[in-house]
Amino acid sequence: MANQHIVHRADGSWAIRGEGNTRDTLHFETQFKAFSATKEIATNQGGDVMIHGRDGKIRERNTYGKPDYCPPSG
Repeated sequence: MANQHIVHRADGSWAIRGEGNTRDTLHFETQFKAFSATKEIATNQGGDVMIHGRDGKIRERNTYGKPDYCPPSG
């Protein structure tokens, strides 16, 4: 699974950083825009999205999985 973190940056922007990565993946003006993009990444790759507050602490965690193209019938 590819967990993704949304973190606040000193310039006021919000960044997406894959867990274990040393560099940010993308930057956004708002946390909401970062969350929208991160949700799509986590859904495609499977994994969790951890949203950090301005203080750096995780304040929310959501789990997303890869789409199920063959759901069970019935």
